[in-house]
Amino acid sequence: MPAPDPTPDRESPGRKESFWVQAARYSQLAFILPAALVVGWLIGVALDRWLHTTWLYLAGILLGIVAGFIELIRTFLRDAK
Repeated sequence: MPAPDPTPDRESPGRKESFWVQAARYSQLAFILPAALVVGWLIGVALDRWLHTTWLYLAGILLGIVAGFIELIRTFLRDAK
């Protein structure tokens, strides 16, 4: 007999999350998108200095934007279930 899961399932049917939980989940995107962009930019700048180039910061910015949008899509798909 399998052991019961000690944590309640967030997506259990019939269980509605409060407004504040949903608002917190979506407001985190306001921090994740710019943070992903800044981290990508910083990595690109560090690679530019290390490799003596001038264009890798742009690649870092683009990768940061892509990472931010992937997280945005994952959040919406998780909540759409």
